[in-house]
Parts: sequence; structure tokens; C-alpha cells
Amino acid sequence: MKKTLYLKFLLAYLIFGIFGFIVVSTFSPGMVRDHFIKDYAERFYSEANLIASTYASELYNSEIDLETVKDQLDALALYMNASIQIINPSGRVILDSQRKLNIEEVISIENFDPTITGNSYYVVDRFFDSFEKQHLTVIAPITSDFKVKGYVSIHYPMREIERVSNKLTGIFMLTFVVLFLLSMIILIFFTEIVYVPLRKITHATEQYASGNMHYEFQVDSDDEIGYLAACLNYMASEIARSEDDQKKFVANVSHDFRSPLTSIKGYLEAMLDGTIPPEMHEKYLGIVLNETERLTKLTNSLLTLNNLNTKGMLLEKTDFDVNNVIRTTAASFEGVCLKKKLAIEVILTGEEMYVNADMEKIKQVLYNLLDNAIKFSHHDSVITIETTEKKNKIFVSVKDTGIGIPKDDLKLIWDRFYKSDLSRGKDKKGTGLGLSIVKEIINSHNENINVISTEGVGTEFVFSLPMSKKHNEEE
Repeated sequence: MKKTLYLKFLLAYLIFGIFGFIVVSTFSPGMVRDHFIKDYAERFYSEANLIASTYASELYNSEIDLETVKDQLDALALYMNASIQIINPSGRVILDSQRKLNIEEVISIENFDPTITGNSYYVVDRFFDSFEKQHLTVIAPITSDFKVKGYVSIHYPMREIERVSNKLTGIFMLTFVVLFLLSMIILIFFTEIVYVPLRKITHATEQYASGNMHYEFQVDSDDEIGYLAACLNYMASEIARSEDDQKKFVANVSHDFRSPLTSIKGYLEAMLDGTIPPEMHEKYLGIVLNETERLTKLTNSLLTLNNLNTKGMLLEKTDFDVNNVIRTTAASFEGVCLKKKLAIEVILTGEEMYVNADMEKIKQVLYNLLDNAIKFSHHDSVITIETTEKKNKIFVSVKDTGIGIPKDDLKLIWDRFYKSDLSRGKDKKGTGLGLSIVKEIINSHNENINVISTEGVGTEFVFSLPMSKKHNEEE
């Protein structure tokens, strides 16, 4: 896999910087220049109109002398850093802030045309070749008695406007460069917050794809990437645990099948080659029969567990009397209890207690729990089965006073093929699948089963079942 994501991001970042700089350097000067031209033109045009309506108008009406107007125009021109002229309609310059007042000197602008500005109020040119370089010029008419007596023109050098606009453009470009460099912080954050964790996740997925499900990594982040990493870690650990369970499952199945098969083969070979005399065949055939029963039980348990784990398994739920199921299941252990001198005490709530569940599977739950209790109970002890009703639930308890389960083993008893060390001495024929089957059946009913056990005192299993509507109606 080509690792190009980061390079693509860098390339996009550089392209953004280059194109951004090109755009700023290409469009900003013209835009800034136009802005200043319009801004200066606006201000100068206002001044020209003010001069035309005051000093110039008074001059043409002989209300003020030429020298006074010249002094005022020179002051305004100095303030605005511009040149001001008063021009006759014929093009003769009456006053010019750039020249000394000389009445005898006649200065005319050839081809003077006051409409040079067109639809605008300003123009940028050399003003009929009056200047060597381009100037911004505004023209305002001087009117009296509804007649145009002359014009006020204000001229400002374009080099000054360009100097100011270039300076501002330089500031814009410098600002863009600084912002572009500062934006590298985003790149650093992207690297640390997104890219580095993403590389860890990518490397982890490569490890998992190669089969290394025990590979662990850590992303210290509380955002979506951190959550993704945590989920990926959890998924890998669950797959690794599943693989370990699968290996353990195969190993346990192999072990539990190998032992009885080895015994059967050994006894049969011994009978065939005469090691076991004919008069002893009946005894050892009984042992062989017990071993085959053990294999049959193990196979049936595996098939049951496999069916329970199949997704989409349908439960044949019906309303039935759980008290009756408890009585019949307890009665089926009568022979075993007589041999071990055990008693089963049944404490039931009411004569009938209807639940909604799969009756055959609940029978199997009760059978497995009673079978367990009998195996690990002492001689001359009592096993108690009790039902209680609470909040539309029926709770069934199977309690013994046997050897109990060590505290460290309580979380493991639901695992397939699990047998505690204390159970090995008593549970010679157990498959280690009984409680796994119980757990799967109860879970498939969306109910719970719990265990309370004290080593050397006894064990109690309690599971819940939903009360049927029929039971509620009878009440």
C-alpha cells in the first residue's frame, strides 16, 4: 500500500500557498489601486465643488479679488498635496496653484474639453498633455445665473496613489505570507492529532491482517480517532480471545475424546489378544460401555451447544407450568439420589406457576443444574429447588451443600470444558459443557442466571423466567 495521504495533504497545502500568493499578487494591486483612485477622486471632487461654489464663484462675480483666491487655493493645494486650477471654458488658465500669479501671462490648454471625464467625475491621464506623467483629475463646473462661467480642476499625481497602493499591497502580501507560515500550526496539529494516530491504526490493521491479533497499540485521544483505535483494539482482543478459546476448545475436545477412546481400544485389544481372560470380559465390556456412553454424552452436548450458538435460532415458546417441570425433572434423579443417599427438597410457590419459555430447553437447564448439584454433593445431604415470584418474573433456585466453587473459579465456570480442580476428583464423567449450555439457553430467553458459592459450604444457581399472561389472568 502506498502511503501517500500525508504527501497529498502537504502537496495540497503547498498548492494552496502558491496559488494564494499568485492570486494576492495578481489581483490585489489593481483592486487596491482602483480603491484609492475612487477614494481620492471622491474627496477631490467634493473639494472642487466646494471651491467652485465659493471662491471661484465669488471671483467670477467680482466679490473677491484674484490675489485672495490665489492664496486660498495655494493653501488648499498644499494641504491636499495636489494642484488646483481655475479654467475658462475656452481653456485659458485663470489661476494655477503651481504657478505664481501673473496677470499678463496667458496660459491656455489646447483642445480643452470639460467632458473628458465622460460619465464619471474623474479621469486618469496627462490632462491634455499638461503633465509629463499621469494624474488623477477631477473637474467641477463654476456656475452663475444658470450659466457655466468656468471650471475648477484638481490634479493629483498617480505616482503618489501607486506608491500608497503598492505599500498596502505589500502589507497584504506580507500578511498572507505570515498567515501561511502560521497556518503550518494546522499542519503540525494534523500531523500529531490525525496522521500519527492514523499511522498507528494502519500499522495495527496490517499486524492484524497478518494474523498477529495480540498486537497492542495506544492512541491518547478522546475524539473519534481515539474511539476508533479503542474499538480496533477491543475487536482484536476479542478475536484473539476467540482464537485462544477455539484452540482451547479443540484441545479440550481432543483430550476428552482421546481418553475414552484410548480406554476402549486398550480393553478391546486386551480381550482380543487374551490378556483379559474370557471370564473377565463382562466386567470390562461394562467399562467399555460406560466409556461409549461418555462419548455419546459429550457428542450430544457439543451438538446442543452448537445449535444454541447458531444465530437466528428459534425458541418454541409456550405457556407451561414450571412447577410441574421441576417435579418431573427431580423425579428422574430418584435412582441416582438413592445410590448417594441424597434428598431433593422442592419448595414451590403455589400449585401451578406458568411461565412463557421453551419447555424442553428449560428442562435441560434444570437437568444440568441438578446433575451438577448431585455430582458435587456429599452423601446424606439435601439439594433444594425453590421458586419465587417477583415483578412478573419467576426465579428458580437450585441449591446444594456440596464442595462449593473456589472464588477464583466463579467467573470461569461458564466457559466450555472448564472444570475446577476441586471437581476433578468427583466429576469423572463430566464434559465441562453443562453450565455453558445452561448459560446459552437462559441468554437465548433474554434472562439471567447467577451463582452464589462458598468453598466447602455449597453452591446456589438462580435463574429467571418471564411469567406468562395466563398466570396473570388466573390471579
